[in-house]
Amino acid sequence: MVETAGTALPATLPASVVDGNTDIADVVVVGFGIAGGCAALEAARAGAKVVLLERAAVHGGTSSMSGGHFYLGGGTAVQRATGHDDSPEEMFRYLMAVMKEPDAEKVRAYCDGSVEHFDWLEDLGFEFERSYYPEKAVIQPGTEGLMFTGNEKVHPFRDQAKPAPRGHKVPVPGDTEGTRVIMDLLRTRVEEAGVDVRFETGATNLVLAQGGAPTDSTDSTGEGSDGEVVGVAWKRFTETGVIATRSVVLAAGGFVMNADMVAKYTPKLAEKPFVLGSTYDDGLGIRLGESVGAATAFMDEPFITAPFYPPSSLVKGILVNKRGERFVAEDSYHSRTCGFVMEQPDSAAYLIVDSEHIEHPAFPLAPFIDGWETVEEMEEGLGLPTGSLAKTLDRYNEHAARGEDPDFGKHPDWLAPQATGPWGAYDLTLGKALYAGFTLGGLVTTVDGEVRRPDGSVIAGLYAAGACASNIAQDGKGYASGTQLGEGSFFGRRAGRHAAQRS
Repeated sequence: MVETAGTALPATLPASVVDGNTDIADVVVVGFGIAGGCAALEAARAGAKVVLLERAAVHGGTSSMSGGHFYLGGGTAVQRATGHDDSPEEMFRYLMAVMKEPDAEKVRAYCDGSVEHFDWLEDLGFEFERSYYPEKAVIQPGTEGLMFTGNEKVHPFRDQAKPAPRGHKVPVPGDTEGTRVIMDLLRTRVEEAGVDVRFETGATNLVLAQGGAPTDSTDSTGEGSDGEVVGVAWKRFTETGVIATRSVVLAAGGFVMNADMVAKYTPKLAEKPFVLGSTYDDGLGIRLGESVGAATAFMDEPFITAPFYPPSSLVKGILVNKRGERFVAEDSYHSRTCGFVMEQPDSAAYLIVDSEHIEHPAFPLAPFIDGWETVEEMEEGLGLPTGSLAKTLDRYNEHAARGEDPDFGKHPDWLAPQATGPWGAYDLTLGKALYAGFTLGGLVTTVDGEVRRPDGSVIAGLYAAGACASNIAQDGKGYASGTQLGEGSFFGRRAGRHAAQRS
């Protein structure tokens, strides 16, 4: 991790810091990842004068490090071209079922607007490949445009909504270059729209109106209603300044690189060999929001995972804890599986696979432990209670032979008796497997990105989107690849449009 930024909240500044020499903008966006870039572009296209602040020397943020998936559905061009029926209603039913505490208004907006958003993304200057990848994988290895990236086919969700693949990948091989393509296109469109992009310039404080006239907006003097955000202070190397504005959009990422915040909210992430984030995922956007009274949600919910697939054949094995008991359907999306692993004794789990289905991964994140000729030897080697694994395997094999899993509802596509020795085991234990993760909690917002206080009221002039806001991504068990790029860009656009309308 980078040097900790701590948990202290930045001080707020009074409107008196605004004077005749202060810069003025209609909208100031903090952070040039996918959410901030989309917010700035939509605000500028709506006619606003926009300043975009980015602490790094380049655009992209953590978005450029992601896998290149956008979680989209409802009948996109890729879904239609590959013969996958989907509708906004089925997408809505699925998300409402899989999310921890869904906000129906946000989920409805995201699902109803998903096809339009797909088209908007392609209008940036690229096209998702009209192709489908059918295997169980973390991300498509090639340029295929669509795959299942969530728990749509996992019990009980497949019975609550018609399953459809919604993981749309940018058509670039590999797992990060595609998002860089998107971010480069987004930067070009932002520049074409006339946004004033200031790199190596970070926001430091929010400016609040105090004692100004109780109006719905602010002017260049910084006057407005009490508690209204009317400006943002910034720093670039040794230079400092203030921008007076009617709207600030916080899009500064999560807090996975802030050791103190991780220890306070998501201690499991502190135990990982590495985390997924950029240097500036230090929680600044969240802390800026909190400094003016914003509410937060799901701060204790990380995305944490060590995928044991591909190869897909390993999904046919069984996962057991230190008691030799199964605890999750093995065909779950990898972060859902690992969310259950975190709840087991000592966060320990073992993937057991027989000789007919074992196939070692090219890049194993869950290390191979050993192989054993008998189940009894495997129990002893793994330190499991005598007879526990044999009992679990016998029950699983009996039902799997009939295409059933009465205990966890594993999909028949992935059911196969694990009855042919020798058997091998992979270690999914926290601290043994190569886990990675990031934070999911953030500021509470309306469907248009307005930041809320704990009592539900809106902080005038303040918006948030992306990883520093709480929207669709709430916990690892309900996560699907592409959620953060999907919701970050979608709600970033909404925040930018609404922020511009205040101008």
